[in-house]
Amino acid sequence: MIKVYPSLLAVDILHIGDSIKKIEDLADAWHIDIMDGHFVPNLSFGPSLIKALKKFSDKPIDVHLMVENPEIFVDSFISAGSDHLGFHIEATYHPQRLIKYIKSHGVKPYLVLNPATSLSTLDYLLEEIDTILIMTVNPGFGGQEFLPFTLKKIQDLRERALKENLNLNIMVDGGIDLKTAPMVVEKGANILISGVGIFENSNPRSVILAYKSLSLKEV
Repeated sequence: MIKVYPSLLAVDILHIGDSIKKIEDLADAWHIDIMDGHFVPNLSFGPSLIKALKKFSDKPIDVHLMVENPEIFVDSFISAGSDHLGFHIEATYHPQRLIKYIKSHGVKPYLVLNPATSLSTLDYLLEEIDTILIMTVNPGFGGQEFLPFTLKKIQDLRERALKENLNLNIMVDGGIDLKTAPMVVEKGANILISGVGIFENSNPRSVILAYKSLSLKEV
C-alpha cells in the first residue's frame, strides 16, 4: 500500500491550516523539512511549527533534518513532538549511535541519502532501521526537477531489501508528481513525499488519491 506524506515546504504559510484541513483525511503523515543554511543553501522551519502542528492535527509528523551535525538538533525536535526523525548519512560520523539515541526517546528514526550518495553507505545499518529516504533531487529547495538516475538507485535498494528479506520502507522526495510517482513506485518506493505536486494542484485531493491508487511491484 502506498503512503503519502504531503510536504509542508510547499504550502502557503499564511493559509497552512486551511491547506492541511482540505487533505488531512488522506495524508498518512505531514513531512517537514528543516534546513540550516549550511548543509543546504536555504532556511525553513523550526521546532515551533512541530509544536503548533501537533495541536492542530493528529497525523504523525515526519521531520527531515537537512542540517549539519544533526546530533545538535535532535533533542529540540524530539521535545517538540516529532514522530519520525530523519537525518542525512552524509551529515554525521556516527549514524548508528544517532539511530539508537532517537529510538531510545520513542521516536522512529530513518536515514536520508542525497541523490549521488552510494547505497554502500547503508552497509551494516539496514538491520538497525526500517525506513530509508532517497532524495530524488538535490535537497534545499522545493519544486526542483526530478533526477531520472535515482530510479536505478530505488530499484537497487528494493532488490537488496528483497534479497536480504528486509521489511524496508523506501521513501522518495523531490519532484514527485503525477508523472514521476508511477515511475518511483514501479522501482520499489512505497512512501511518496510530495509538496508542489500536491499543494500547487487545483485539486490536491485528487493528486493524493492518484498516488495511493498506485501498486507497489516487486522488482
